[in-house]
Amino acid sequence: MISGGGTGGHIFPAIAIADALKKQDPSTDILFVGAEGKMEMERVPKAGYPIAGLPIRGIQRKLTWQNALVPFRLLRSLWKAGALLRSFRPDVVVGVGGYASGPLLITATRKGIPSLIQEQNSYAGMTNRFLARRVNTICVAYPGMETYFPAEKIVETGNPVRADLTEIEDKRPEALRYFGLEEGKTTILAFGGSLGARTINRSMQQLLKHEPDESIQVIWQTGKIYWEQLHPEAETAKQKGIHMMPFIDRMDLAYAAADLVICRAGALTISELCLVGRPAILVPSPHVAEDHQTRNAQLVERLGGCVQIADREAEDRLVAAATNLIHDQNKCKALGTAIKKLAKPHAAEQIVQEILKLKTINEELV
Repeated sequence: MISGGGTGGHIFPAIAIADALKKQDPSTDILFVGAEGKMEMERVPKAGYPIAGLPIRGIQRKLTWQNALVPFRLLRSLWKAGALLRSFRPDVVVGVGGYASGPLLITATRKGIPSLIQEQNSYAGMTNRFLARRVNTICVAYPGMETYFPAEKIVETGNPVRADLTEIEDKRPEALRYFGLEEGKTTILAFGGSLGARTINRSMQQLLKHEPDESIQVIWQTGKIYWEQLHPEAETAKQKGIHMMPFIDRMDLAYAAADLVICRAGALTISELCLVGRPAILVPSPHVAEDHQTRNAQLVERLGGCVQIADREAEDRLVAAATNLIHDQNKCKALGTAIKKLAKPHAAEQIVQEILKLKTINEELV
């Protein structure tokens, strides 16, 4: 059983782990467990896996009556998690972070079922910190995670990413056709996640106010919630070499076309950038738990793999910084080379090996 979600940063690694398990042994039976109403309840079935939902919700940071329901939702989720464990009888339970992994892993560890958690960020999430002493194995993406977890349980694997990103260099001609781009121009890819990022969108809007740089073209994912507001400008943008869209289905082709990437600093995004070796300007979101995106970006920046611009400064600095950087080929090459060194292309396979070790433990116990 694989549990967690809430954001793509939890969901896509979980799906990558499931895919790697199936590749290792096609007979593997996998059940996902997510939070009702969250993104995983749609994304996981599209990836071809069954999913069960728990009524769990997190505590809201602002004062709201919904926080009073959290204890009752937790109790119901623990009860349902127990029922799912009894019916599915998993050999191993995997948590990838997010609300739903808490009740399932708590219940599984109480029953003595071998368990593993995977932490995507350089700053451990609250659910995984809570579960750390209960589980058998903790797979992490970054060094130095002994600050949050028992050192003897840690295995540094990196973050699992989509398999279609492993070889993109030969895809550039296809990518240019797919996005309607011109050969010979330098391409900037800008995105803020599936829902979008207000600061990145506002910064990119500045490109619409100026005469275009004829040597540059742009792929701009606005995010679904901002598309309604921005799409009236799409035709004008296209005339300036700016290709706007609400969501990019083929991120492999987007990365293949890109010479520079502008994006947030979520753990999954950074892992993808490492794998594809693209120079990047990271704009960490200030609206995430414990400001973990800033910590992610700072780590990559220290290693020479990105340029970081604070969210509060982006509207003033981002477009100019991107324009200057895209014309500095030596700097771009240095950033791409440095971030590529951080790649862990076999993360999913390594996590699968840890899962199989736990399965052996379970068989011995039985």
